[in-house]
Amino acid sequence: MNFFGVLTLVGGLALFLFGMQVMSNGLKTISGGKLEHILQTLTSNKWKAVLLGLGVTALIQSSSATTVMVVGLVNSGLMKLTQAVGVILGANIGTTVTAWLLSLSGINSTNVFISMFKPSSFSPVVAIIGIFLLMFSKSEKKRGVGNFLVGFAVLMFGMDTMSSATQPLENNQEFAKVLTMFSNPFFGMFAGLVPTLIIQSSGATIGILQALSLSGTVKISTALPVLMGENLGTAITAVLASIGTSRNAKRAALMHVDFCILKTSTFMILFYTINAFVHFPFLNDTANPLLIAIIHTIFNVTSVIIMLPFSDLLIKLALKALPITAKEQEEADRGKLLPKLNTRFYSSPAIALEACRAEACKMGNYAEEALKTAMGLLSDYTPAGFSHVEQLEQLVDKYDDQLESYLSELGPKIISQEENRTLSAILHSVGNFERISDHSLNIAQSAGEKAESGHDIPKKPQEVLTVFGRAVLNITHIAVKSFCDDDEALAKTVEPLEEVIDGIDMEVKRRIRRIRRGKGNVKMGFILSDAATDYERVADHCSNIAVAVLQEYAEAGGAHEYLDMLKSPENPEFRAEVERFRTEYAIPEASEEVQLPAPENGEDKGKEKEKGKKKKGKKAAK
Repeated sequence: MNFFGVLTLVGGLALFLFGMQVMSNGLKTISGGKLEHILQTLTSNKWKAVLLGLGVTALIQSSSATTVMVVGLVNSGLMKLTQAVGVILGANIGTTVTAWLLSLSGINSTNVFISMFKPSSFSPVVAIIGIFLLMFSKSEKKRGVGNFLVGFAVLMFGMDTMSSATQPLENNQEFAKVLTMFSNPFFGMFAGLVPTLIIQSSGATIGILQALSLSGTVKISTALPVLMGENLGTAITAVLASIGTSRNAKRAALMHVDFCILKTSTFMILFYTINAFVHFPFLNDTANPLLIAIIHTIFNVTSVIIMLPFSDLLIKLALKALPITAKEQEEADRGKLLPKLNTRFYSSPAIALEACRAEACKMGNYAEEALKTAMGLLSDYTPAGFSHVEQLEQLVDKYDDQLESYLSELGPKIISQEENRTLSAILHSVGNFERISDHSLNIAQSAGEKAESGHDIPKKPQEVLTVFGRAVLNITHIAVKSFCDDDEALAKTVEPLEEVIDGIDMEVKRRIRRIRRGKGNVKMGFILSDAATDYERVADHCSNIAVAVLQEYAEAGGAHEYLDMLKSPENPEFRAEVERFRTEYAIPEASEEVQLPAPENGEDKGKEKEKGKKKKGKKAAK
């Protein structure tokens, strides 16, 4: 092979790698982040995890990409090691699909139908369809399909180019001598390991080997150790991806390395030990692309079947190499620390947004817990309860700071309109969750002032406040759940309840004004007024969260147009929903006069002072 032949081979490899990358990017656009979501959620047992790892890798044509994805999910806290191990094992089977696709290059037939299965025959058709979609389609998903098809065509063209470049080697005696060196297990493994380490693609190494096999000069004795080296080298990408990540993410990468070392070393030791005595005759047979694909598949499928029942061993080995630190144990015990959001996800926004939604969902649950606890303090105040609300409010603030910072960095890297709407929904919801926790602390402070006064809320006002509180807790739960589940239908039920709460608030304020004009305890009247204001504003923030969720399903301004239409008098469904909530949260009829306990120690004189009092350190604006 002369200089230009080598140049053609390298150029074919470049096209091969570029096609694989374009295919992967196209699939990510088509999936809209669903692959990452599947990896995160549908790994309830080892077999499911293996099938998922297999499926995702077969689709994106890269076991390295799948393991990098897994390392990132483990690093963000979205996936546990017990889930990750199955996906990693499955990825090792999924990567064999690449070899089967590349084996099509070896098809030789005069039959037109059979010849159409050869890449050089159907790749131009695939490319034409892909280019047509890219040039004339405005749909993001269809353009993603176009990218996928063009990437596939380029990959196959690259493979065909490499095959053509190696054709002159068929009768080259010097090259045959070099290949004979690779028949040595050690040199063969080295020959498969080094290219895989350099280009970080086991598929590319197999592609080169299959292209060489088309020259008819590659024997099974040569192909086998090269395949083993490729299997060992594929672990490097996960190792590189784990640099700078959490210890748990490093453990996920280490599990992949351990598996690759175990399966390769076990096979090499057993196979060549037996061969030393038996001398397998098939090793001298000539390899071809199909035979290489078969060997690669049998090796990986057998390895996974044997290892899967003992997959916990991989976790133990990873934990032995990287033991759990005291700090990790402390964080696990507390269970409320925000997992580190991985900046490596910036290159794959769909994963980053999934991580942010999961953390924002925790934030919403903490805000809801703070609100529920604070409301309970109005009837049964304890210092421990107040301290719990304070701790939750501080935790929500921490989530708010980190999520807003992460999302602001992620924003410029997003080009998809769908992902931009998701980012906007998360960002707006995060801000409203933080405000709900602020109002929860305000309510807890009002409860503390009530406890200091030494008086209980009288029966009638307490009944009204209880109904008000139930409605607010319900709307908060609905809003948080609609966000966490990304549930459009549930989000639509928030606005009818918010309208009912507005009516309850007006009636509660009217009755409180009667209390303050009467002879009752003026300070208690102000405490109830402050609590009612916080209740109503919590409901407003829940409405904002529902609007943010709805905005994900509409073009710009669509959700607000929907709300205008929703409240229209011509919308009987909305009116019926309002009436249902109005019946469920009907407040008791007002009595002729509500008397609160008489003031003590000149509380009436402090009326103006209380009227102007501000909550300590917290904002009360909507």
